[in-house]
Amino acid sequence: MTATPFSVEFFPPKTVEGKQKLQRVVDDLQPLQPEYYSVTYGAGGSTRHQTRDVVVELAGRQLEVAPHLSFGADDEASVRALLQDYKDQGIRRLVALRGDLPSGMGQVRPVYANQLVQFVRQEFGDWFHIAVACYPEVHPQAKGYEEDVAYLANKLAAGADEAITQYFYNLESFLVFREHCSRQGIDKPLVPGIMPITNMENLVRFSENCGADIPRWLRKGMAGAASKEALIAFGEDVVTRLCEGLIREGVPAFHFYSMNQSGPVSRICQRLGLGNS
Repeated sequence: MTATPFSVEFFPPKTVEGKQKLQRVVDDLQPLQPEYYSVTYGAGGSTRHQTRDVVVELAGRQLEVAPHLSFGADDEASVRALLQDYKDQGIRRLVALRGDLPSGMGQVRPVYANQLVQFVRQEFGDWFHIAVACYPEVHPQAKGYEEDVAYLANKLAAGADEAITQYFYNLESFLVFREHCSRQGIDKPLVPGIMPITNMENLVRFSENCGADIPRWLRKGMAGAASKEALIAFGEDVVTRLCEGLIREGVPAFHFYSMNQSGPVSRICQRLGLGNS
């Protein structure tokens, strides 16, 4: 049986030490042969230059890379120039997002992800393999499943190739979401986003901001961990079991939110037999 492919997401570091650490993280992960690495963009493109630097460096190492991109407060000319730059670097993947606007720019009308996907297709045809975001537990701003899945359908109809989910910890959340997608005629790949558990406070904060649910049993388990090492071991068991269930359900791939750490992703992949583990 062929192992499920996986990709890994990074955020662009802002310090020399952070950049050096990220290089070590890539070195640690590369023996597992991720399908590609993605690099986040920051609210409104606030990390535009840092994102590009990481993307170009990874591409220079002959690694498959997918920069995140949103319009944010940029005009079409700026986005077109950045996309042309990526194309000139031989980059063939892209994660297209609506993105969040930086604080203080609340009056700027957001450009939605389906509009960005349309723009990329109009300007660059099929050069880029485009992924978009989706939300198994419903986007915080959506009224319900049907509306949220309709937004996803619009993004895919605009020309996106696949969708990567927000992280989740209940297998049933993904299965219900996938069923809703099927009912609306969505047949493109839905790639589960996987968040390793390494810090309870950070996870709770992230989840409150993005609308991801932390089930009561998981909160109790994290709170009951006697040490950081116990929390990490508990989290790896939880995420490994989740991924095992997803593999049984035939998911096409995994996308790991690494938080620029190699250890949790590597250990989970090794337990699952993913990549070259």
